[in-house]
Amino acid sequence: MKIYGLLLLSLLFIQNAAAQLPDFTGMVRDNGKAVVNISTSQKAPENEVTSFPGEPQLPEGIPPELEELFKHFFQGPGGGMTPRETNSLGSGFIISGDGYVLTNHHVVKDADEIVVKLTDRRELVAKLIGSDSRTDVALLKIDAEDLPSVAIGSPEKLQVGEWVLAIGSPFGFEQSVTAGIVSAKGRSLPGGNYIPFIQTDVAINPGNSGGPLFNMEGKVVGINSQIYSRTGGFMGLSFAIPMDVVMNVVDQLKTKGSVSRGWLGVQIQDVTRELAESFGMKRPVGALIAKIIAQSPAEAADLQIGDIIVEFNGQKIETSGDLPPLVGMSPINEKSKLTVIRQGDKKVVKVKIGLLPEEDVQQSVTKAAPKPDNRLGISVSNLNEEQREQTQVLKNGVLVQNVGKGPAAQVGIQRGDVILRIANNVIRDVADFDRIVKNLPAGQSIAVLIQRRGSPVFLAIKLDK
Repeated sequence: MKIYGLLLLSLLFIQNAAAQLPDFTGMVRDNGKAVVNISTSQKAPENEVTSFPGEPQLPEGIPPELEELFKHFFQGPGGGMTPRETNSLGSGFIISGDGYVLTNHHVVKDADEIVVKLTDRRELVAKLIGSDSRTDVALLKIDAEDLPSVAIGSPEKLQVGEWVLAIGSPFGFEQSVTAGIVSAKGRSLPGGNYIPFIQTDVAINPGNSGGPLFNMEGKVVGINSQIYSRTGGFMGLSFAIPMDVVMNVVDQLKTKGSVSRGWLGVQIQDVTRELAESFGMKRPVGALIAKIIAQSPAEAADLQIGDIIVEFNGQKIETSGDLPPLVGMSPINEKSKLTVIRQGDKKVVKVKIGLLPEEDVQQSVTKAAPKPDNRLGISVSNLNEEQREQTQVLKNGVLVQNVGKGPAAQVGIQRGDVILRIANNVIRDVADFDRIVKNLPAGQSIAVLIQRRGSPVFLAIKLDK
């Protein structure tokens, strides 16, 4: 009798737990017909052999060291090598009854023909209205009317821990449904500076790319775009582009066929605990300006290297990844209000937002020489004209020639780095460097601005003596 009672309690517990799980059947029934399968073809040059159709392709701008971790997942299964034509497979969804379809830029990139397959088995050739590589969004148009379409939701209202649902064509299996929860919001990924990604644990695989991510109200809150994987398959980390970012792009693609973004003209980095201490801050917060680009809105305004941006138009900047999406969506030629921390004090700076130019390719080279003989444990030299051209440092700075044991090596300073500032002092030459290093206080964090491979970065060094 006692055993029977325990079994009954266990059964009731299981039934109660199951009753609390969400039921997605109605959502799939109402929205499944608006999710489409997208295939593309591209003619390859004569005698050129292309890769396997099922091989995942990487997004633009991914650093080499992360190439094996970030995989796009739009291509379905395929066999053999194709010398004349390549095919890819992805997902998409209809956003209006007159035939506008959304998918990822990388799904349709360089395609000669795009075919949208509806759930009623119709296959329609789509026109590419416009595509934006920076946000990985593409807008298509098919010639059809009275189509089922999705409702657009608010990613801002989405909460971490909330259930979400994906519908797509992983590996070509159409109308596949997977569910999970929101793991995080506002994720910044390599190559995605203008996207505050929604991170989920929804199972996403090759072919899901470009498909919708639904909230529990049955509204689309994002486009599934990337996964974090060591294998190319799902490992529990999926990323979607928020729909507020997407619809901003859609509006611009519809009206002018291209996308314009706001531009501040700074290079930024996160504030570490050590850097926060060196700047007199109580905690690490904000976006630290490591470089101000010449002839940029930042240069025209009262912004300085070493400023830490903590608010943009009233919105708090907790990490450096919070800033680019806000700037990118700001109106061109209108003034924005920035709150910065400068040498421990808060200051409000107004900046007229410019138009984001095409990205420049940055590269640099390094050289070598003598033994370290100072408190940092490095040796430095003045830069000649050739070295300035190679390092892209037009004035000031000293070149790190050798790194020995000491504080500099501990924080990662390398031979070939250019030291631009120490403790907010501009380093014009070796004489400046020697004088400033000699007088640095011991036992506290010191901010050092270096330039490496064309990019500036702040480091925090603490001297023991």
